Amino acid sequence: MATTPLTPTLSVQLYTVRDQLAADLDGTLARLAAMGLTNVEAFDFVSRAPELAESFRANGLVARTGHATMLSDEIRVGDDVFPVASQDEVFAAAKTLGLEIVIDAFVAPERWLDEEAVADTAARLNRAAERAADHGLRVGYHNHTQEFAASFGGRSAFEVFADQLDESVALEVDLFWAATAKQDVVGLLGRLGERVQALHVKDGIIGPDPFVGETGPHDAQDLDQRPAGQGEVPLLDYLAAAPSARFAIIEFDTYPGDIFAAVNESVDFLTARGIR
Repeated sequence: MATTPLTPTLSVQLYTVRDQLAADLDGTLARLAAMGLTNVEAFDFVSRAPELAESFRANGLVARTGHATMLSDEIRVGDDVFPVASQDEVFAAAKTLGLEIVIDAFVAPERWLDEEAVADTAARLNRAAERAADHGLRVGYHNHTQEFAASFGGRSAFEVFADQLDESVALEVDLFWAATAKQDVVGLLGRLGERVQALHVKDGIIGPDPFVGETGPHDAQDLDQRPAGQGEVPLLDYLAAAPSARFAIIEFDTYPGDIFAAVNESVDFLTARGIR
């Protein structure tokens, strides 16, 4: 029997407005809600879950997905090393926010170049899924480009990874990054199937890979990301190729202009096509 396509719920990744959130949490969320958004995707929520939950309620917003580190022992930014919260802390904060799926958003590029390292990352996520289930939660993974840099047996590391995941584990496919990695995104989504529960609906001009490759890494300011429908990414084709996706999540990693205007243009583009 053919799968009946879902109409995914429209959301926005709050990393998009990270600077604005730091300056004015309530005001920023109020501006997003005024665009007609009722869903957001949380980030950096573990240390501030009660504050976020209160502001979400005050502005009529809910978060069903959120990003948190679960698969790395530490976070490195240049020469700086930052500790990560325990999984129990992550899941307790997720419950405070009312999340359903906690998504790890980044595993370092070098861990995708070796098949054993890929298997280890999958095993870590499966163990996290077991612990999350004790809290009534699911876990997932969000791609950038490094997951496609290596192939094993003619298949990308990302797909090899996906095949080793427990069936409860979700995937959140970032359409812009998959396209930047020169993937056949429609084919990829078809092969991943019902595991794809969320999409980062991100548009722009496809340029050099900022994470891996002979020309990388690049500064984020080199990215040319644009409101949905104004770039080179065939978002509607990709959305149609992921009929099981529950969430269509707007995100900008960087944007040179008015970020609220850019989000609003993306909202208008997607709501005009029935995604709300």
